Amino acid sequence: MIVDALQYAEWSERVFRQMREGDVSAVHATIAYHETFRETVDELIAWNRRFEAHAELITWAGDVAAIRQANDNGRTAILFGLQNPSPIEGDIGLLEILHRLGVRFMQIAYNTQSLLAAGWTELEDGGVTRFGREAIAEMNRLGMAIDLSHAADRSARDAIAFSSRPVALTHANPRWARETGRNPPDEVIAALVERGGVMGFSLYPHHLPDGSETTLEGFCTMVARAVEQHGVGAFGLGSDLCQDRSDETVAWMRTGRWTKAPAGPDAVFPKQPDWFRGNGDFPGIADGLARIGFANNEVSALMGGNWMRFFEEAFQPVGDAP
Repeated sequence: MIVDALQYAEWSERVFRQMREGDVSAVHATIAYHETFRETVDELIAWNRRFEAHAELITWAGDVAAIRQANDNGRTAILFGLQNPSPIEGDIGLLEILHRLGVRFMQIAYNTQSLLAAGWTELEDGGVTRFGREAIAEMNRLGMAIDLSHAADRSARDAIAFSSRPVALTHANPRWARETGRNPPDEVIAALVERGGVMGFSLYPHHLPDGSETTLEGFCTMVARAVEQHGVGAFGLGSDLCQDRSDETVAWMRTGRWTKAPAGPDAVFPKQPDWFRGNGDFPGIADGLARIGFANNEVSALMGGNWMRFFEEAFQPVGDAP
């Protein structure tokens, strides 16, 4: 099974057909960056229309059983996630409502300071807030996965410590591979892994060792070094694929509604590496991992098996354990 732990494509029949061509079993789809609760509901309505229009290609999933059923039926399972806690609008009760509406992931911050924690671009990282602790406990209760992908380092460490369940870095690479605060340092990855969490290797050029010029061999070599440090069970894929999105989307990601300043001339999508431009290219990554020495069972774990194990634990509501 192939699982991609983060995408924000311009959703279309073309993208969904590429998911099937690439034999992609499940995709975690972003449904909010800076949106309010009502705006997030509007996106859920849009997704319901997509499921209806493309029922032979995609379906919603909220647990492992639904992912497996979709896979058996030749469809890609779509899981919903928030890249920012803005849709809960300071109301912890909205977490349960969003969970009931199908949301299974939420990041504690997106680049800037949220009500829960600091994002990686903040000058000061005060860690997880009081509200953040309450939200983490509520997400643990509901079976909503905590995502640290855009969090600052102290905030990420706090969230790992405060959570009673494993947490995720759905789309990032080690900081030693690319020196940017967006990529986590080894101490964060080690803490995540120690508590049973999983990190998805990002294919977004700004996170890759050599940007858009990163080769498939270079990417797989990065994977191999990380696996040597932390174990093969700690990793999966989280492509951060923004296929077919316009550059205006980058401005929304960066500036939202929190600033009047323009996003700047560099607010454009970088060119994807030639070997990964869309969902049809996932099998090539599996081939690349095999070529540099990963065994078949290790390739299967990295391509999706580790995420399936994580989902099994992270999505189980308290009290529903067998």
